[in-house]
Amino acid sequence: MTVATPSFSPLYQQIKSLLVQSLQAGEWQPGQAIPSETELAARFRVSQGTVRKAIDEMAADNLLVRRQGKGTFVASHAEQSTQYRFLRLVPDSGTRAPLQRRLLDCRRLRASAEVARALDLRAGEAAVQVRRLLLAPDEGAASGAARYARPVVLDDLWLPGPLFKGLTLERMEAWRGPLYRLFEAEFTVHMVRAEEKLRAVAASADEAALLGVAPGQPLLSVERLSYTYGDKPVELRRGLYLTTAHHYRNALM
Repeated sequence: MTVATPSFSPLYQQIKSLLVQSLQAGEWQPGQAIPSETELAARFRVSQGTVRKAIDEMAADNLLVRRQGKGTFVASHAEQSTQYRFLRLVPDSGTRAPLQRRLLDCRRLRASAEVARALDLRAGEAAVQVRRLLLAPDEGAASGAARYARPVVLDDLWLPGPLFKGLTLERMEAWRGPLYRLFEAEFTVHMVRAEEKLRAVAASADEAALLGVAPGQPLLSVERLSYTYGDKPVELRRGLYLTTAHHYRNALM
């Protein structure tokens, strides 16, 4: 007979868990400084070294950001270094330029069985569906000519309806920053990690028309499930990437 034995996590992991719970509860908002290591050590009655090790792991997980001489801050998609960390599409030229967003649709509907399962919703519960294009500058434009945008990504997003009450097309069109920053600032939903599945597909007639390519054009399908604190799924995204002049780049550590 196998005898179950208790499992214990290292003290710094326990402190990390407590800090994540504080983030989840909204004690510190994205972009806000957290207390110093000395203050946290006193709060949890542990050594400063234990707190530092917990914070080091959270920084490696992109939950916190250290700023030399200023302190440690809750990671935010307003940070230049994290604005587009989930988007891995890079021009073949190597010169990365911001992509322009063109919103096509935003509507509330009953979540399909597949979407409900992915987002941990009840059957028939409301979801918000967003469709948009991401456009890149035309690198082939003549020197001195106006650079115009061309579609490179067609995105379909599904969000849990209860968390995104009041999200409308007009509200997103008025927002000038990254979409994830809007989710943080106005809906207190913080995307902290994601998982992706990639496969090659052929463009349907509808998708081809939106991307400005011929039906059957090879595309890279990127399905992403994004999570907030506590590993709660809060966004299902399916992107179709046009890779004639771009590639998907991922750094392996």
